[in-house]
This record gives sequence, structure tokens and C-alpha cells, in this order.
Amino acid sequence: MKPYQFEVCANSVESCLAAQAAGAHRVELCAGIPEGGTTPSYGEIEAARQLLTTTRLHVIIRPRGGDFLYSPIERRIMLADVENVRRMGADGVVFGSLTSDGEIDLPFMQQLMEAADGMSVTFHRAFDVCRHPHQALEEIVRLGCQRILTSGQQATAELGIPLLKELQQQADGRIILLAGCGVNETNIARIAHKTGIREFHFSARETQESPMVFRRREVPMGGSLTLHEFERSVTTERRVRATIAACQ
Repeated sequence: MKPYQFEVCANSVESCLAAQAAGAHRVELCAGIPEGGTTPSYGEIEAARQLLTTTRLHVIIRPRGGDFLYSPIERRIMLADVENVRRMGADGVVFGSLTSDGEIDLPFMQQLMEAADGMSVTFHRAFDVCRHPHQALEEIVRLGCQRILTSGQQATAELGIPLLKELQQQADGRIILLAGCGVNETNIARIAHKTGIREFHFSARETQESPMVFRRREVPMGGSLTLHEFERSVTTERRVRATIAACQ
């Protein structure tokens, strides 16, 4: 049986290094975590590529939060980002696109796949808001993606166990199901046992207090988002190790 593979959703190079130290096989480097993950900066990708030596680097390609219906300008940006990430030596990219009717946007996905030539491709959780997941899986297989990141179209992968099990059986080794969203050391073994899935995506983050001494709390930086400027959420080696150990 295929061994388990563990991917950490890393919100910074610091989180990437914690994942590597704890033995994660892969990281998905993202900015904009409160928005569900957006494309990180050039500098972040470059630093991660230089410092990750044993853990594979995958980069999300998502120009903004919100839906997965992209304008012509956003598509141009995404294609350029894929080209840049490939040139910088990333091992893989993570993207997805839907039509306004909730179907897989096959023409644009084909463009993205061509731009990603030579890299591993994960279709991200746009899958979890598509109209027909079983049909979508077949289309994503035909596109040539290596895996689908999914919570089973539920708020968490644990809640999505019934669909995850169905999709794993349907995939039948043709594509990898990567279970993610809410996966942690308390539930990863149950998800693995109930679904048969062998790859898992989790953040293993902990909140750390800001080292700032002077604090002007009445001036928020997050607009309508509820953020805490004097706290940072980072992946920790301790939690990555604990989550991996819970699945062994």
C-alpha cells in the first residue's frame, strides 16, 4: 500500500521551514490565508526555493479571494504567475477555475496546464464548490492534474468523509485525493481509516504573540476582516510532528 504523504499549508517561509524540520513531504506556500490562500510574493517564493532542501515546494496560483470565476485580466495574471513559479524552480502549482455555472472551466484549465508543463499540478478547493463533483473528478483526470485538494464539499474534511470515500473509490488510482481543511492530530487517523485516502493537507499552525511593545490597537489594518495585528499564526514543528505521528 502507498505510504502516507503529508502536505503543509504554509503561510510563510518560516512555516515552510517548520514543516520541513518535522518531516512534511510537501508544502503549499500561500499568502492571504484569511481569504483562503492567494499567490505569495516573488521574494517569498524565492526564499522558500532556496531554503527547502528535502521538502517539495508547491505554490498556490490565486490572484484574489472570493469565487473561482476569473476575468480576462485575472487569467493573464495567473498564467504569468505560473510561468514565473516554473522559472523559479517550484516543484508544483496549485490552481483551479470554474465557470459561472459551477462547472470546471476546461478551456482555461487547459491553458494553465500548458503553462505548468513539467510541474506537478493540484486542483485546489474550487473543487469543493463545483456543481457535480463526480463529473468534475473525471474532467480533472483528463486534464492531467496529479491530485485534487478537497474537503469532500463540506466545511471540513472530517464532515466530508462520505463524499471523500466515494471520490477515493471513483479515482481508483488515476488521480490522488488530497484531504484537507480542518485536518489535525485529533482527526487525521479517522479520516484516513474511513476514506482510504493516503495524502493529507493541514496547516498545523499556532498563534504567537507579536514582539511589538508599542501598540496602537485602535487602528486596524484588515478592513472588514477581523484580524489581530498583534498576533501571528505560524506552522510549528511540534504540531506537524504530532499530526504526522497521529496517522502512523
